[in-house]
Amino acid sequence: MKPALLAMLLIALGVFAQTPKYPKAKVSFDDFKGLMAKVEAHRASRLVNLDTFLKMSKEPGVVILDSRSAFRYERLHVKGAKNLAFSDFTQNALAQVIPSLDTKILIYCNNNFDGNEVDFASKVARPRLRPSSKVQSQLAAQAKPLMMALNIPTYINLYGYGYENVYELDELVNVEDPRIVFEGTMVSK
Repeated sequence: MKPALLAMLLIALGVFAQTPKYPKAKVSFDDFKGLMAKVEAHRASRLVNLDTFLKMSKEPGVVILDSRSAFRYERLHVKGAKNLAFSDFTQNALAQVIPSLDTKILIYCNNNFDGNEVDFASKVARPRLRPSSKVQSQLAAQAKPLMMALNIPTYINLYGYGYENVYELDELVNVEDPRIVFEGTMVSK
């Protein structure tokens, strides 16, 4: 092999062999924990029942925010709700849906509605234990499920982006309750 060709080959191999050094990801668990500590007491005072939620929804300028996927939203959502999927939350995207940081925002998620497991599928995580004895089987059957609702990360992120006038539906409402009106492609005309 000619020396010039060998030199170019060695240089090319050296370039490909180097692993690029990237900065740390834009992720901070410490920031999240600090925000969570601030939000916890705030959220506790902003949990509302269905009657209050519905009364507030009629106030001028109120935004009912549905942060489920666009697919689920299109199928069925609380009448008048606006959609911004949680995965699409950015400061700019939120500003397009919510007019100002002072806007009153009402939130709900799948875990607020009972009686329709397709459009409001529960986010509850049941423990997955592999019992090896009768006693462990009984303990596994009694293990408490984890409530993995979308409400909490939605609330935390809204607060983190500066939206502090947030209220959350705090009841498990049957979808057949005549007080709540839904719209979407699954609502019969």
